[in-house]
Amino acid sequence: MAFPPLIELRGISKRFGGVRALDNVSMTIDRAQIRCLAGENGSGKSTLIKIMSGVYQPDAGEILIDGKAMDQLDPAISIGQGVQVIYQDLSLFPTLKVVENLFLNTFLRERQKIVNWRRGREMAREVLDRLDVDLDLDATVETLPAAGRQIVAIARAVLAEARLIIMDEPTTALTGREVARLFRIVRDLQQQGIAILFVSHKMREMLEISEALTVFRNGRKVAEGPIGEFDERAITRAMTGRDLNTGHFTAPAFDPQATPRLLLEGVSVGDSVHDVSLRLMPGEVVGLSGLIGAGRTRLAKAIFGLRQDVTGRMEVDGRPLAPASVSDAIRAGVAYVPEDRLSEGLFLNRSIRDNAISAAMDRYAPRLWLNHMRARSETGKMFRDMQIAAPGTEVPVSTLSGGNQQRVVIGRWLMTDARLLILNGPTVGVDVGSKEQIHSIIHGLAHDKGLAVLMISDDLPELAANCNRVFTMEDGRLTGEFSGDALTEEALETALASVTRKETA
Repeated sequence: MAFPPLIELRGISKRFGGVRALDNVSMTIDRAQIRCLAGENGSGKSTLIKIMSGVYQPDAGEILIDGKAMDQLDPAISIGQGVQVIYQDLSLFPTLKVVENLFLNTFLRERQKIVNWRRGREMAREVLDRLDVDLDLDATVETLPAAGRQIVAIARAVLAEARLIIMDEPTTALTGREVARLFRIVRDLQQQGIAILFVSHKMREMLEISEALTVFRNGRKVAEGPIGEFDERAITRAMTGRDLNTGHFTAPAFDPQATPRLLLEGVSVGDSVHDVSLRLMPGEVVGLSGLIGAGRTRLAKAIFGLRQDVTGRMEVDGRPLAPASVSDAIRAGVAYVPEDRLSEGLFLNRSIRDNAISAAMDRYAPRLWLNHMRARSETGKMFRDMQIAAPGTEVPVSTLSGGNQQRVVIGRWLMTDARLLILNGPTVGVDVGSKEQIHSIIHGLAHDKGLAVLMISDDLPELAANCNRVFTMEDGRLTGEFSGDALTEEALETALASVTRKETA
């Protein structure tokens, strides 16, 4: 006799005010199935996850678990039925140890009054062995790399006797090697009978890890089927409703005698970056890639005045650059978009306008009084130029999708009349449609305004498609330069794979 699906959603609808977040959506997840849920930001994925986990109640529709209709589903009931969600922030206790993060929920669920440390360590070690990974149980979670924190979150879900683990954008902060290890763990969990709902923007990952795919657009299910029925183009078309321009950027010609927009000669940063020399010309987009810890972000922060332990020669437009502060770097025409826009790049509870003018307050409030007319006018122009989808510039940035938040961060720095834009992970956590639009905006600015762009990214297709040249970096040193016909995704993969082999040798 065939078993019913582990979880089945029938005709689920959900409204928030006048916005229909989900419209008559149905989906099933079978036991030990790996299903991917795809869609652009705002398509309804997060709402569906919260309905499955009991955080939201649907306005219409039915939820069945093991074939039994759930009259009322709250978070406690959902967890009791074996549904575990690993959100992007992982919801861990950063100042507690690995072992404490792993057993704490179990002890609370059992209403234990006294902590049995020996049992807790045994449970922790057992679940890590089950995942075939080795972590220091006494390490504080905040000291772990992103991949280590991800493993702690997965192990905690397994300890809670999960039958379905929902992973929301689990690879956002992971390197290629770490993604491969995560996929190995996911397949091991499948062999142990655990189903996985994998929520992602990354099409190649969907095609690699999934058995089945469901695609949302504007709150509706628009495509579904075995993964073999899809390719990248079909997924893109389903997510966006159109074919996107994914062709390679055509590099402009540069006068070799012209003054570089950015010149670095023999630049070192502390003991982490060594003897870096490169040039960026006006209108050029140059990529920088390497494994986490290669020194890319430290180099970017040195150019932006966030590191003072810098030696060597730096120039912008032929003028010496030795910023003692971020303000010095901004005055020199340098702008920096950090990888983590939520914690480093935005004031989430403030409006688009407040975020937009924050990088150049001396321009909009030269005498401590805000020039509201100028702020509104220039923010409005940035709002239109960056194609931000929002009711207006007074809405809080926290209400925007990831792609629109990233547009605000980039647009804010362009309001400083930047001549050099450093983008650290420019499209991390951004859906495929927004990614294409952001790339198009960047190229337009480079071509029309002569903006030089240093693009730091782990997304090799992004670098290969959008850059004039790409440098690879290892242990704080530049190790290769790719341009012209030699600049291909395969060449970059080969260069970075050689670094991985050295590390694992």
